[in-house]
Amino acid sequence: MQEFQITILPFGDDVPLRDLRLLNEKLIEILDFIEPKIEIQDQIEIPTQSYNSSRNQFLGKPFLKIAHSLKGTKVLGITNVDLYTPELNFIFGQAEINGKTCVISLNRLKPGVKRSIYESRMVKEAVHELGHTLGLRHCDDRLCVMHFSNCLDDTDIKGEEYCENCRTLLMKRR
Repeated sequence: MQEFQITILPFGDDVPLRDLRLLNEKLIEILDFIEPKIEIQDQIEIPTQSYNSSRNQFLGKPFLKIAHSLKGTKVLGITNVDLYTPELNFIFGQAEINGKTCVISLNRLKPGVKRSIYESRMVKEAVHELGHTLGLRHCDDRLCVMHFSNCLDDTDIKGEEYCENCRTLLMKRR
């Protein structure tokens, strides 16, 4: 089996090491069937050219471009800034479908919630976006981590793992 390496890349100096370590542990647990090797990179600068002052948000795509140059089978960028795409008001994350990179924003995951809820949201978004890099599309199963989250309620309802159908698809691709 080919080695599968995930590089976790924090953008900015305000992504807590505690969060990065938690993601490391949870990704190893959830993605055990692909036996990932995970490396946490040192933080890098937020791509300021992606800032849109009229929206007070950052375009997600430049984060993916920067992450693409790093080593690893997959690169998971993490930031605390608010991200968007031109088609949406905001995004929790963005990924290259069947590609190398993805990014999640912690910005909208934590307002006014217990630490455990925030951590679960963070893990779900990371596993979801990595699923896209592995070729998965959105899933109709509301409990599957690959179900589309239009709001935090959607994120809170779904689980942290792939449903049987999505997991089967992933196993076929390995």
